[in-house]
Amino acid sequence: MHNPLLKKLASVDRLTEAEEQAAMALCHDVHAIARRKDIVSEGSSPDCIHIILDGWAVRYNVLPDGSRRITAFLLPGDFCDIHATVLKIMDHGIIALTDCKVAFVPPEQIDRIAGSTPSLARAFWRSTLIDEAILRRWLVKGGRGDAFEAVGHLLGELYVRARLVGLTSDHSLEMPLTQEEIGDATGLTPVHVNRVLKRLREAGLATVKGGTLRINDINALRRESGFDPNYLHLSVYDSRP
Repeated sequence: MHNPLLKKLASVDRLTEAEEQAAMALCHDVHAIARRKDIVSEGSSPDCIHIILDGWAVRYNVLPDGSRRITAFLLPGDFCDIHATVLKIMDHGIIALTDCKVAFVPPEQIDRIAGSTPSLARAFWRSTLIDEAILRRWLVKGGRGDAFEAVGHLLGELYVRARLVGLTSDHSLEMPLTQEEIGDATGLTPVHVNRVLKRLREAGLATVKGGTLRINDINALRRESGFDPNYLHLSVYDSRP
């Protein structure tokens, strides 16, 4: 199973071979999106649903003072906007952090699957609910005001999610995030993020260097940062890195 969408869906539900083929058919119309380009802009009315197949993207809003707040990191296998054709107007933007390959899916194709393949539709729905659970957990972590927990939790979450779609190797993950982007997701300044990353490194929990995240001890990171992956509702999760 090399398709990241199949890996993502398999992490939330069991699919038959026919359902896997139906999911694969969503990845027919693939576009290259250059780094720092919007995949979907805030205020737009997208006529397609977008799925990340390669690269990293983020959901974001620009605040009145011009600063940016990141509300989700999108990895291969993630839907960008499965709700957008229902809500009509995007209330946030989605930008490619790296060069990305993105599937453009007509909404009627999703509708056909929902009508003919209920279990696959349930997997789409569960995936969307997990996205909401992630946002809720970010809000809770950010509201506690503990920078160490917020950053440690984020790194643990990204590592687990990336592992599910085959992006980790030897306890490590290529993670193309700057300290500013980590700060935009956690509500911290880059200077504060730098201090927390130093604490994580000195504690032997995790190291971020040269675009690579290395988790030295996932169980210790879970304990120290309060990262409990149960909110991800992933049937294949275990504690091994």
